[in-house]
Amino acid sequence: QGHFVESGGGLVKSGGSLKLSCATSGFTLDRYAIGWFRRTPGKQREGISCISFADGTVYYSDSVKGRFTNGRDHGNDTVYLQMNDLTFEDTAEYYCARVACFMTGPVHLNVDPWGQGTAVFVSS
Repeated sequence: QGHFVESGGGLVKSGGSLKLSCATSGFTLDRYAIGWFRRTPGKQREGISCISFADGTVYYSDSVKGRFTNGRDHGNDTVYLQMNDLTFEDTAEYYCARVACFMTGPVHLNVDPWGQGTAVFVSS
């Protein structure tokens, strides 16, 4: 069973940047994809990005394309989400998870529990 620990959230001004990290364990990262999701109060989690380390597929939703970048820290099993040019609409709780990554977006595999998430608040 996979485990995920998200970190890097915080308070940032509009136009600023944050880098979120997702420490993974319990599975071989090279064989899977990691997706990033976010949730605001009263709404379902939205899949905003994913990256497959098995086949190279990368996806960004229209809401973050051109501003957010997925990647993996060299030499370890930590995945990051670099977020630039943040706006108030990016305010949310952010989560990472093991997914199937398609050109249409991430699909949670439902084999692992969700992590605790990391909160991002962008002041306007």
